[in-house]
Amino acid sequence: MLETVRGPRQLIVGEGVAQNIPRVVAESGSRVLIVTDRILLGQPGVAGIVAAVRERVEVVEVFSDATPDVPLTDVDLAVSAAAAVDADVILAVGGGTVIDLAKIVGVIRRHGGTPRDFYGEARVPGPTIPLVAVPTTSGTGSELTPVSVLTDPDRALKVGVSSVHIVPDFAIVDPELTYTCPATVTAHSGIDAFCHAVESYTARPRPHGPRDPVEQVFLGRNPVTDHYALRAAERIARSLRRAVRDGGDTDARADMSYGSVLAGLAFSHAGNAAPHALQYPIGAATHTPHGLGVGLLLPYALRAARNAVGDRLAVLAGVCGLDVADASDTEAADTFLSWLDGLLADIGIPPTLADIGVARADLPRFAEMAGGVTRLIQNHPGPTDTASLTAILEAAWAGDRA
Repeated sequence: MLETVRGPRQLIVGEGVAQNIPRVVAESGSRVLIVTDRILLGQPGVAGIVAAVRERVEVVEVFSDATPDVPLTDVDLAVSAAAAVDADVILAVGGGTVIDLAKIVGVIRRHGGTPRDFYGEARVPGPTIPLVAVPTTSGTGSELTPVSVLTDPDRALKVGVSSVHIVPDFAIVDPELTYTCPATVTAHSGIDAFCHAVESYTARPRPHGPRDPVEQVFLGRNPVTDHYALRAAERIARSLRRAVRDGGDTDARADMSYGSVLAGLAFSHAGNAAPHALQYPIGAATHTPHGLGVGLLLPYALRAARNAVGDRLAVLAGVCGLDVADASDTEAADTFLSWLDGLLADIGIPPTLADIGVARADLPRFAEMAGGVTRLIQNHPGPTDTASLTAILEAAWAGDRA
């Protein structure tokens, strides 16, 4: 037996829990940098949080210039904002971009250097300054994961900083903060969470030595991650369509918030796999949203690995509420994959890579680049050589779901 569990010092989930933010921040430090974006700062819910924190904390600086995919220029600006007030705590209010930015700012604030010093796994040398993470979307799970994904202009794909030391200290997940999330963002973030659950549940199990839980971040699936992943898939499957269709459906919003948390706990340990690895170069080349990319790629990656995980796809069919009680594993897996195709279409995910502007000639290069993202690609349950990854992309480019 060899297991590990990582997470925030405290995770709080539920309607109305955002009212705890000022106290949690004030108890964590006296000089806070609030990281958010300009759109969110103009919304009453987020503006109210900022005002309440100002009443409780001695020094408050707001950095509201976060932009998608965490470019390194944003990191430099946010680090300067933190230094200007000698910040000893960070509050991140926003989606995955905002929280990922706050994570790397905390690293540099405590340890110095530049983001490039920390690319890869387990390269952050110790704890960072306290971070309180408050998501306004239901999808990335960044509020409780050990990963910060950045965009480096000198590289042709996104890069990750992965370390247990960047898991936020407090995660406050209030579904009410997602009620104003636009339908498109709800769809992209929601399918990202579903990918986290499915990729974790189908991740390759790997043998480990006693040092691996400290030296590695993603460890492959295990019974603990299976539990989180299946519960996440259940909630997201029944509520994602509803949340996209009607942002005021409070039950669906609650399901999505909780499902995103559970999926985040699953992939914090098991890890993501081929859809995420392949999306890195594709997203960098096309400047398309992360959730859109991984959602588009998921059915093709699952079909490529079907021989290895057909039994798990059958379990997912049942968990997602499909009528497979009398079906064989093969029939149930078919049912799940067909249902997934329908879900993606219903929430507006394009069916092919050609639809998002990917050139077919670039597919082998993208496959080779994805194969180098070892922390992700080693979790894919199917073949991971360049030819096999290229075949996944060829199918996704042409829309071949045979």
